[in-house]
Amino acid sequence: MSETPANTLQYRFDGPEDAPVLILGPSLGTTWHMWDRQVPELMKQWRVFRFDLPGHGGAPAHPAGSVTDLTARLLATLDALGVHRFGYAGCALSGAVGAELALRHPARLASLALIAASPRFGTADEFRQRGVIVRTNGLDPIARTSPERWFTGGFAAAQPAITEWAVQMVRTTDPGCYIASCEALAAFDVRAELSRIGVPTLVLVGSDDQVTGPAEARTLVAGIPDARLAVVPGASHLVPVEQPAAVTDLLVRHFSTAWQPAFESTTGQMAIPAAPVKPVLAAPTPVAPVAEIAPAAMQPEPAGRPDRYETGLKVRREVLGDAHVDRALASADAFSGDFQEFITRYAWGEIWDRPGLDRRARSCVTLTALVAGGHLDELAFHTRAALRNGLTPLEIKEVLLQAAVYCGVPAANSAFKVAQQVIREETTPQE
Repeated sequence: MSETPANTLQYRFDGPEDAPVLILGPSLGTTWHMWDRQVPELMKQWRVFRFDLPGHGGAPAHPAGSVTDLTARLLATLDALGVHRFGYAGCALSGAVGAELALRHPARLASLALIAASPRFGTADEFRQRGVIVRTNGLDPIARTSPERWFTGGFAAAQPAITEWAVQMVRTTDPGCYIASCEALAAFDVRAELSRIGVPTLVLVGSDDQVTGPAEARTLVAGIPDARLAVVPGASHLVPVEQPAAVTDLLVRHFSTAWQPAFESTTGQMAIPAAPVKPVLAAPTPVAPVAEIAPAAMQPEPAGRPDRYETGLKVRREVLGDAHVDRALASADAFSGDFQEFITRYAWGEIWDRPGLDRRARSCVTLTALVAGGHLDELAFHTRAALRNGLTPLEIKEVLLQAAVYCGVPAANSAFKVAQQVIREETTPQE
């Protein structure tokens, strides 16, 4: 914990003192406790540094009215502690700080994760209007509606204690600092600068995030060279809180394998990094499936033509789920076994594993083709696959509406009935 001058931030450390530093930044209205479920695993490899935004979590109420100001305060805090190079994961407003670090201070940054982030957060009018609401009515109206913005309905209903914790976090925030943070988001816009971000970047988003959702994440990935996308199904804006195991797994994988070495100014060379520590994860808890981090660039094939069956089986299981694939393989006999091997090797090992389209795009193409062909049985399990690959129900609806124009209304009518049933089954919380 820290004493906090006006030009620095309230912080805490967890983990071994000699480990590389990994910073976790909170979103507007939250505290460093939003990362509590990630810290035990992350601190096995990193010295985890968490901070509170001004006026949040009991931090002194010194408002910061711009992302540049917040970034400067973070760097001043780190400078005072002797921390010169670090990995950084920031959620929402702290994601904006991460982009600012990558653009203005790239030498300080070894690796970056942008969570529930955007190159521009809504419109300036939206955030300034929120400031008007807080000035007029205080933070209570914002606090009461926060769970609707932060969590899926099923999670909020099933986790009343966490929902109330979220409400109280906002209520205890200093109103002036909250308004200043809204002003910071209103002025933030790095859309034209994304191509200058050169640090290894993971963009992570909840599939049901209605604040900064998959569309904003795709904008970041499209603009940042070699950025990778991970969509976590069954999560909204505060994805580290709603799906902690999934987010932890993705962060460990990213920061273990994408840690850019420091530039040695005296020799003009890059320091040769030690081999990354292979994470050893506990057995996963039952959470919604996690989208694989999608490769952003074409990867060269090794010499020769490798057998694609094992790759295809892996991809097929990741997209369709183990239960579906196990049923298909178990039902294969001498007559159909060759066909199962064929589609595993070529459909899943060759086509679905190509880097030219991510899995979301391939799901859109597949759903449309199945509607056109009237293949309703396969449409059902590929609707489940689309949800698994990160498409939201609203996006699936748009695919089917598009298909209605080009494939015919009767075909789309049947498809809507199938997809509606699947979506209802997959998104209804279990009693």
